[in-house]
Amino acid sequence: MRIPRLALVDYGMGNLRSAAKALERLGARVEVSSSPRALGRADGVVLPGVGAFGEAVLRLTRLRLFEPIRSWIREERPFLGICLGLQLLFEESEEFGRHRGMACFPGKVVAFSKRLRVPHMGWNRLVPTKRSWLLQGLPRRPYVYFVHSFFPVPANVKLIAARTDYGLSFASAIQQGPVAGVQFHPEKSQHAGLRLLKNFLSTVRRFK
Repeated sequence: MRIPRLALVDYGMGNLRSAAKALERLGARVEVSSSPRALGRADGVVLPGVGAFGEAVLRLTRLRLFEPIRSWIREERPFLGICLGLQLLFEESEEFGRHRGMACFPGKVVAFSKRLRVPHMGWNRLVPTKRSWLLQGLPRRPYVYFVHSFFPVPANVKLIAARTDYGLSFASAIQQGPVAGVQFHPEKSQHAGLRLLKNFLSTVRRFK
C-alpha cells in the first residue's frame, strides 16, 4: 500500500512541527510547504492555524494558496482544517472587523461572550452530533485540547460532527464527505487526537 502524501500548509501561522510529527508517526509522508505546487503532489491537505483570521487570509492570498486550497475543498478532496484552518472555511469572521473567508461552507465565525474567560483554553469534551468517519473509534465524549477565542457557526447544522459546551454549545468539529475541520488541536490531544488523525489518513487512502 502506497504511503499517503500530505501537504501541510505553511503560511507562518500554525503549529507545524507538532502536527507534522504526529502525522508522520501515523505513517504519512508529510511535505511542509508554502508553495501551491505541493498540493499537486498531495493525496490530502492539512491547513493548521493560530492567530487572526484576517491576517491568515492575507498571507494565504500573498502566497497564492487561497484559491488552490478553496478549489481543493470544493472538489471534495481529503482535507483537514485545524483551529483557524477550520474557521477559514466559512464565509466571514468578525475578528478585528469583518473579513471574508473561503466560503466553502455557509456560515460565519463569531466571538465568545465577554462574560466568559477568553481564550477558551484547556481540555474539554466533544459531544458527537452525527455518525462520522472523523470520530470513528473515539470514546463517546472524548476530551480534546482547545485554545481559541472565536468559533464557527455553520448555517447548515448537518455539517456539524461534534459540539462542545463553553458558555454555549458551539460547533467544534465539522465533516462533509472527505472534508473535515476541528476547532481543537488534535496534535495536542493525546490518544483522542492521534485517533482522529489516523481516521483522516484512512480517508486519504480511500480517496487517493
